[in-house]
Amino acid sequence: MPHLSDLRYNARSHSSRDRFARWTIASAALMVAMAILAPTITQAESPASATPGISKEKPASGPSVKVAEGYMVPYSIKVPGTDVTVEMIPVPGGEFMMGSPESEEGHREDEGPQVKVVVEPMWVAKTEVTWELYKEYMKLYGIFKDFESKKIRPITDENKVDAITAPTELYDPSFTYEYGEEPQQPAVTMTQYAAQQFTKWISLVSGTQYRLPTEAEWEYAARGGTSTAYSWGNASDNIEDYAYLFDNSDEGAGFVGTKKPNPFGLHDMHGNAAEWTVNAYTENGYADFADKQPIAAVDMVKWPETAFPSVVRGGSWWDEEKEALRSAARLASNDEDWKEEDPNFPLSPWWFTSDPARGVGMRIFRSYKELPREKITKFWEASADDVKGDVQLRIEGGRGGLGLVDKELPAAIEKLQK
Repeated sequence: MPHLSDLRYNARSHSSRDRFARWTIASAALMVAMAILAPTITQAESPASATPGISKEKPASGPSVKVAEGYMVPYSIKVPGTDVTVEMIPVPGGEFMMGSPESEEGHREDEGPQVKVVVEPMWVAKTEVTWELYKEYMKLYGIFKDFESKKIRPITDENKVDAITAPTELYDPSFTYEYGEEPQQPAVTMTQYAAQQFTKWISLVSGTQYRLPTEAEWEYAARGGTSTAYSWGNASDNIEDYAYLFDNSDEGAGFVGTKKPNPFGLHDMHGNAAEWTVNAYTENGYADFADKQPIAAVDMVKWPETAFPSVVRGGSWWDEEKEALRSAARLASNDEDWKEEDPNFPLSPWWFTSDPARGVGMRIFRSYKELPREKITKFWEASADDVKGDVQLRIEGGRGGLGLVDKELPAAIEKLQK
C-alpha cells in the first residue's frame, strides 16, 4: 500500500482565510481572463443538437473532437435548481500506456506493469468540483428530511432506483473548513461513496450522464497526450506554474482554474485537491490487466469490495513530495486513518475528518456515448457491502437523507420553500 503522509491536524497555521483575502482579487481577475480566452457554449446555445456539447459545425477556435454527429465542443451546464455552472472540455480518444516506467523518477511498484489502454472520447470538467457546487448537494439533506416529514415525493419500490442519499450535516465543520470554504476552492473530505452519489444527483437532475472516472480515464486526461512524468515534462522545476502544492499552498487549496492547464485544457490535474476514481486500490498495480491489453479505459476497473482502500489520483496541496503529483502516482484511501477524528458512531459513510483527506476532492467526467443503465449504476452506487450496510443503518436510524432525483426536483424544492 502506498505510503500515507504522516501529516497531522496541528502541523499547519490556521490563517487560511487571511491568506485568501489577500489574493481573492487577483484570482478573480485571472479567472475572468481565462473565461474570455476559452469560450464555451451553454446547453441552451448548443446549435442544432439535442445533445449537450455537440455542434454540427466545427468551432472557429477552441478545442473540438470530430465525431459522427459533428463535433464535441466545450460547453457549460448550469446545474438545475442552482446558480452554479460547470464547464466541460472535450477530450479526444486514443491509446496510451498507463502507469510509469521503472526509469521514471518517483516510480513505485504499484504504478506498473504498464498497460496499453484504449480511451473513447469524453468530456472532462475543466476544474475540480468547488464548494460552491458541493454545498448545493449538501443542502439536499435538509430538503429530503422536509420531504419525508411532509410525505412529499415518497420513495417507492418503483422509483427508488432514482433515489440518492445526501451527506449528513457536518458534526463539527471546523474539521472540514479549517483551510477554507471559499466558493471557488475545491470541495474536499467527501468519501468515494458521497462523490458517486453527487454525480448521480447531477446526472438525474440534468438528464445527462456524469460520473467519476476510472483510473485509466483519469490518467489519460491528466497526461493530456504526454508520456512524461507530468503533463508538462519530466522535470518538476516549474511545477508551481501548474499545481498548488505544499511549498506554495501550505494553508489551504487554491482557487480552481488559476494555474496553467494541461494540454487538454484541464486545470489542477496535478495538485490542489487529489481526485477520486471509482477503482479499488491494487497493491500489484495493473498486473491483473496485463494479459487483457489493449483494454478499454471504461472497463479497466476493479470495483471496491470493501470501503477501502480505493484510489485517489493527482496529489494535493498536502503533499510535500512533488513526485506524488505525477500523472501515474496513486494514493490508497484509508478510512481508519481518514476518519480518525470522526466523533460519530458508526462513522460517517459520507465524510472524512482527518488528513490527508482534507486534500481529497473530485472532478466529473462524461462519456461521449452514454453508458447503459446497468453500467452507469456501478459508477453511481457503492459496490462494497460494508459501505452499503453503513448507509442503510444510517437511513434506518433517521440519520441519513434519502430522496428522489429527477428533472422535477428543482420545482418541488422551490414549492417547498415558498
